[in-house]
Amino acid sequence: MNEQEPRSAAPSGTTFTPDTPVRRPIARFQDYADAERAVDTLSDKGFPVERVAIVGRDLELVEQVTGRLDYPKAALRGAASGAVTGALIGWIFGLVAWFTPLIAWLLLAVYGLVFGAIVGALIGLLVHWMQRGRRDFASTTVMRPREYELMVDEPVAAEATRLLGLVA
Repeated sequence: MNEQEPRSAAPSGTTFTPDTPVRRPIARFQDYADAERAVDTLSDKGFPVERVAIVGRDLELVEQVTGRLDYPKAALRGAASGAVTGALIGWIFGLVAWFTPLIAWLLLAVYGLVFGAIVGALIGLLVHWMQRGRRDFASTTVMRPREYELMVDEPVAAEATRLLGLVA
């Protein structure tokens, strides 16, 4: 005999997993701050906000180009990254030094910073050279939703809608 577990039918527009309650959207916002204000309003009116979720929908990836990347800038970026890593490793080794711990801690951190900067600069140059002009620009990347939905547990959704003054 083939037994199947009963499935819970979640209302349209909701996400259902076995450990989350059935929720439904009660409002949409273009800005996260507006969604946050709606939850704050519910909290101020004594609503159990642990039954509310702000869900970002329709994600988009935005890569903002910040400038041209040439050999000197690639070396500088690599040196900065290597210096931080080297100083951190030197500092950690300095923490376990038993003899003259303060001097060893500072000295190892400085040596790590210098060595890390040199190695990082060389790696930065090498990586930039290996790309052969395919990506000779620097950028920052951010992922952001186009809109935010206020999702509320089904049993208390009507109360949340009433408290926010929304049309049901």
